Amino acid sequence: MMSDDKKNAVFIICIGLAVGLFLKLFVVDILHVSGTSMLPALKDGDTLVVNRLAYGIAPPYGEKLLVQWREPKAGDVVIYLYDNKIVVKRCVAVGGDHLAYSSDTVYTFTAGGKQIPLTDAQYRQLKDIDTVPDGYILAVGDNYEESVDSRTYGFVPVRNVLGKVLCR
Repeated sequence: MMSDDKKNAVFIICIGLAVGLFLKLFVVDILHVSGTSMLPALKDGDTLVVNRLAYGIAPPYGEKLLVQWREPKAGDVVIYLYDNKIVVKRCVAVGGDHLAYSSDTVYTFTAGGKQIPLTDAQYRQLKDIDTVPDGYILAVGDNYEESVDSRTYGFVPVRNVLGKVLCR
């Protein structure tokens, strides 16, 4: 039979593990960057601290917020699920933001004062959309040439944004 001190120690350890698991799944997450799409801001192998409560409550392994209280802003580095993987990108435009396109010497679009290059295919896909739809964000990797992002697969629903990167 276990002594009361041992029972208390086991109980405290179990409570600690439960609280830690809760915090990891719903409040703060630690992720590792894999790839170069966010260079120079984030490097391959960087460790990120993510606030999973920044925009609402997301289930641990779901791809939509259960409850939402805030939307991302342009400039936020966010995480969301794409193709069953957690993706980290920078929000460059939000619902209602105007997009201006140029096809002078290279294809580009401007959002929030930032000029972002486009491939020929990306330009053809986006050129007729002049405003980010409400309830969506335009998320782009900082390393434009290497990033697969909203320029390729379209706008990201705000309800799918699972958190905001706090620091690396």
